[in-house]
Amino acid sequence: MSFKPANRIQDLQYFGEFGGVNPSISDSSTYTFLSAKTMFDTFEGNADGCYLYSRHSSPSNLYLGEALAAMEGTETANVSASGMGAITPVLLQLCQAGDHIVSSRTIYGGTYAFLKNFIPRFQINTSFVDITKLEVVEAAINKNTKVIFCESISNPLLEVANIAALAKIAKKHHIKLVVDNTFSPLTISPSILGADVVIHSLTKFINGSSDTVGGVVCGTQEFINQLRNVNDGACMLLGSTMDSLRAASVLKNLRTLHIRMKQHSKNAMYLAQKFELDGLKTVYPGLKSHPSHELFNTMMNTEYGYSGMLTIDVGSLDKANELMELMQKKSLGYLAVSLGFYKTLFSAPGSSTSSEIPLEEQKEMGLSDGLIRFSIGLDDDIERTYQMMNQCMKQLNILSLH
Repeated sequence: MSFKPANRIQDLQYFGEFGGVNPSISDSSTYTFLSAKTMFDTFEGNADGCYLYSRHSSPSNLYLGEALAAMEGTETANVSASGMGAITPVLLQLCQAGDHIVSSRTIYGGTYAFLKNFIPRFQINTSFVDITKLEVVEAAINKNTKVIFCESISNPLLEVANIAALAKIAKKHHIKLVVDNTFSPLTISPSILGADVVIHSLTKFINGSSDTVGGVVCGTQEFINQLRNVNDGACMLLGSTMDSLRAASVLKNLRTLHIRMKQHSKNAMYLAQKFELDGLKTVYPGLKSHPSHELFNTMMNTEYGYSGMLTIDVGSLDKANELMELMQKKSLGYLAVSLGFYKTLFSAPGSSTSSEIPLEEQKEMGLSDGLIRFSIGLDDDIERTYQMMNQCMKQLNILSLH
């Protein structure tokens, strides 16, 4: 692909109030007006460049949103206080009572819980499908469907969505394709492939230091304006607002995302290849054994690799827990949820990040209790990391000793 997302971030320069190389942080919740008429116009949505109240927007949040929109190739973006604070307003803005959503069955547990357990109270229902089977996706669409929702790389099974094909289906039926791109920033550019709305949890790779919770919605100016509308905008009225100090922090970390994603991907590829050679059931989009490996190759921005997420299956939850506890003891990473940290993070999704999904549905989608999800860190000596992990597996008889 010719799209160069890191170049688009690099080309943005913001000067601080006093000539600083970082933009000044707007540490205010409310903003003054020089005239009453300007305040009225701003409430009506007609005063560009004027700030009303930080729940609506702030200079710091707009700087970050502009950078993320540039990265994703969309007209603009709106940042929020969490990833779920981005996902939920989008779906509530696009749907009303009686509407229907078609969603991938393998998605983040919080998103699944919102679609399965929460949003039906507003008479909005969801069909969960195997997103990799395009004929199944299209068959699930009915006259009330408003949205196809998926993740570029699914959490936690690492299924890959054919975004261009899904976009064609969505356009054919005059509905919106919403893609959560949290697992693959820079690596995949869903908007360039035809997605209408792109969402990230900024908490993960984009921020990269596990100290901030945040989210973003990237889309058209028209849609972002709808979300921010003071009368009926879901982002404005639900109030999941990112703090200006946090927005400034994420923006600084965004500048190194291209370096970090290359290293995350390089390390994940190395470990995935080694684990597979060791006979472990390993899933990683960079492996030729991955069912969507060739599809991924057609979508990816190649210089950023196949992202930093991989899974292995060690057979049972007890064995998975033993291995994770031992790896943590050996300083190989943390037994923790989330992803995108400089250290490797590992968890058993069936009992953590996907625990909202009922056990019978986990089994149906292929989520076994022995599955370990790895977010591979930025280790400089990944060969050393592998050797230490290998020894942990041998110690627990996960691998044979020869």
